[in-house]
Amino acid sequence: MSARELIVLGTASQVPTRDRNHNGYVLRWDAETLMFDPGEGTQRQMLRAGVSAHSLTRICVTHFHGDHCLGLPGVIQRVSLDRVPHAVAVHYPASGQEFFERLRYATAYRDAARLDPRPVAADGPVPGPPPGAFSLTAHRLSHPVDSFGYRLAEPAGRRMLPERLAARGIAGPDVGRLLREGELRGVRVEEVSVERPGQRFAFVMDTRLCDGVYSLAEGCDLLVIESTFLERDAALAEEFGHLTARQAAEVAAASGVRHLVLTHFSQRYPDPAEYGREAREAGFTGELTLAEDLTRVPVPRRRAD
Repeated sequence: MSARELIVLGTASQVPTRDRNHNGYVLRWDAETLMFDPGEGTQRQMLRAGVSAHSLTRICVTHFHGDHCLGLPGVIQRVSLDRVPHAVAVHYPASGQEFFERLRYATAYRDAARLDPRPVAADGPVPGPPPGAFSLTAHRLSHPVDSFGYRLAEPAGRRMLPERLAARGIAGPDVGRLLREGELRGVRVEEVSVERPGQRFAFVMDTRLCDGVYSLAEGCDLLVIESTFLERDAALAEEFGHLTARQAAEVAAASGVRHLVLTHFSQRYPDPAEYGREAREAGFTGELTLAEDLTRVPVPRRRAD
């Protein structure tokens, strides 16, 4: 199992189908496990995918339409039932505080969950203490109700160059010491290494094309993005606040995305392959995944430079 991977729990838009559960996505990122948009049936999909409530550290809700949040009560109650010992941060649009409260207390149960609600009201870092190993930011999207996408970015690191280290007589534990301290015996870390870009992930759900979509997608190693409609129904996409597969792929191509995951498919299209064909016709040449329930997608390896 990859230490950094996306686990798809559901891929349907608006209503579930025989083959597709409502939305639900989990991102494993080292010691953190982030859940995005738990729709109906998420708790059962977690079981099928081997995702435990104990592993969850954050829940990110883009907006309060039912297919993106009606699974939240079950997930919260499972966190409570399983006596998850750590706090679970929950990010969601601040304007939907009333809906969050309704979902949190949708039924009677013994509330033992340590939830840390952190509503999002504007673009920028999500409220609350920084995650530490990465930054988590939100950007406003264009949908009939308030909606935010989320972007995770790892700080840049250093890739040590063995030949330069050897030439300067630095080996063994001294390599780590140089990396931590920045200088050792007159040798600066910049002289024996190159910058290693951090990995980037973004989650973009229900939205029309807008600046926020591009801000989220820029330079991503892995982009999960809705593609509810095909281009022949672009007028419907605009009316209801959604993207077409072509638009999503054009964003990915323009933003330098390495791996594009299309999801949130409308039941009106019987052949999912149409989404892939449209994405390729739009000029996206990177790795492409048409999400299926229970798909696992590793985060691509770091760029070499």
